[in-house]
Amino acid sequence: MAPNDSSPDQPLGLTVHSMPAPQDIAANAANTRMGRWKMLMVLLVCAAPVVASYITYYLVRPQGRQNFGTLIDPQRPLPDMQAVEMAGKQTNVRALKGQWLLISVAGGACDAKCQHHLYIQRQLREGVGKEKDRVDWVWLVSDDAAIAPSLLPALASATVLRVPADQLQTWLQPEQGTALQDHLYMVDPLGNWMMRFPARIDADQAPKVKRDMERLLRASAFWDTPGR
Repeated sequence: MAPNDSSPDQPLGLTVHSMPAPQDIAANAANTRMGRWKMLMVLLVCAAPVVASYITYYLVRPQGRQNFGTLIDPQRPLPDMQAVEMAGKQTNVRALKGQWLLISVAGGACDAKCQHHLYIQRQLREGVGKEKDRVDWVWLVSDDAAIAPSLLPALASATVLRVPADQLQTWLQPEQGTALQDHLYMVDPLGNWMMRFPARIDADQAPKVKRDMERLLRASAFWDTPGR
């Protein structure tokens, strides 16, 4: 005999979930696409100043405008090259990234031509006025010769690095028939050597170098800020 069970039989409960309507699926997909387009537009707006500045300087060149310096194409990035600061500390040349660099090259003895370049570099940096904090003037010493103590006061605002000459020559390149130490070189904040100025610049040509520097600084004003 079955045991007495006074509780009534309960029906098994089932919950039925309705399937989404086709129009709801289409609406969700449209919203997702719209969100992606909005995100893309925000990214394009943020990137536009950087793109525009490079297009302005490198691609859009009115016929009446000529650079004094020679644009390097393709640009050459800072090499992975060890260097030594004046205080003897080891560093890497790539640590210079983040600023516009106006570079000269010479041995530590620094003859009259070298000293003239250092003077021109310092004057050019000062000459760009309020933008000077975006520019470093750099002397790359290409040998082991000692730097004369008389030069040290003038180098107070310079970056001086001693670098291996053979490695340096695989990065910078002079014009045909000239030497590496005959030129000044410009490197952008991304670390790319992008311009070489004519050999043996004199005081009369310095304003032309300054004009090129000012154009570069204006073209990069949207994305470049002082300091690394």
